[in-house]
Amino acid sequence: MYLEIVSPEATLFSGEVTSVTVPGINGEFQMLSNHAPIVSLLQEGVVTIQGTNIVVAEANKEKFSKNSNGATTLAIASGAVEMKDNKVIVLAD
Repeated sequence: MYLEIVSPEATLFSGEVTSVTVPGINGEFQMLSNHAPIVSLLQEGVVTIQGTNIVVAEANKEKFSKNSNGATTLAIASGAVEMKDNKVIVLAD
């Protein structure tokens, strides 16, 4: 599936991933390929990205880190997520 993470300043990430975990306002949830369409608000927490070849643009590398499982993570203050037609868009603050 395709993931885009967008902030008010720039597009922080775009690329193919195998899963995305986000901090929903009713709890953390994960989206995999062919997930049902969803729109949700996000709260403060961590977006976790898993995939075989996650490449973050050099200009945004300081915002991302790797967790103990090797997944790429991004801390957010709030936002929204939309999943539709195998594309995830995260609007993050």
